[in-house]
Amino acid sequence: MSLRTSKPARAGQYLALLCYLVFLAFPFLWLISTAFKPARELGSLHPTWIPDSPTLENFRQAFDEQPLLRAAGNSLTVALSAALICVVIATPMAYVMARQRSRLATAATGWVVVSQAFPFVLVIIPLFLVLKNLHLINSLFGLIMVYVVWSLPFALWMLVGYVRAVPAELEEAAAVDGAGRLRTLVSVTVPLLAPGIVATAMFAFITAWNEFFFALVLLKTPEKQTLPVILTHFLGAEGVADLGPLAAAAFLATIPSLVIFAIIQRRITGGMLAGAVKT
Repeated sequence: MSLRTSKPARAGQYLALLCYLVFLAFPFLWLISTAFKPARELGSLHPTWIPDSPTLENFRQAFDEQPLLRAAGNSLTVALSAALICVVIATPMAYVMARQRSRLATAATGWVVVSQAFPFVLVIIPLFLVLKNLHLINSLFGLIMVYVVWSLPFALWMLVGYVRAVPAELEEAAAVDGAGRLRTLVSVTVPLLAPGIVATAMFAFITAWNEFFFALVLLKTPEKQTLPVILTHFLGAEGVADLGPLAAAAFLATIPSLVIFAIIQRRITGGMLAGAVKT
């Protein structure tokens, strides 16, 4: 009887999951379709999923109209640097917060949660003034620092959970063998934290790669602007979008995130299995 009732329930779960996947995939699939449509199909009153006459003209126009490669290089530099710095800072901080049970650690955890509720608009003016005094306006380094500070609270929150999942007995055994705190962190804890560190770095990278508002306000010259800002240049003076090249450029902008996720997700799973064997 229970088997009969579980089958409809499981079918319902699979159906709900399928609907959710379709919901997530629809914008991306439509973006790909639009990127390969010629201009006459883009203006059609009866749009189709598959272009009747696929073309690469939108991609050619996108590269001719805007410096996409330079903007992608700026975005890649900023995103990789922010992810690396964020992980280097967050790992020892998360270790201390997870292992030291104190009021300070509790207060720090509360700050991590509360800081995520601050909207961008609330901090942009004081942030702009601080960076102006430091002569970091229109600077990729200044933007990197902004992304590090913005991603750090959530990165800490993620890594604290991973650190707490590492058995304290392993660190105690290392201490018995004469290892200090730093040696224990580097040699024992960090290898077991590999899945969490990779996931945190991926989060910081995607956050910086896709971020638009800070880059728009802080970067003034076209030579320094990142890819999300350059995409807005495909909008005309009256807000009319050059739809074909915009779709082509947006499609290209999503590829790095997809590639990185495809590469890293296997390592996350492999790292989890390795950690389980070690523990």
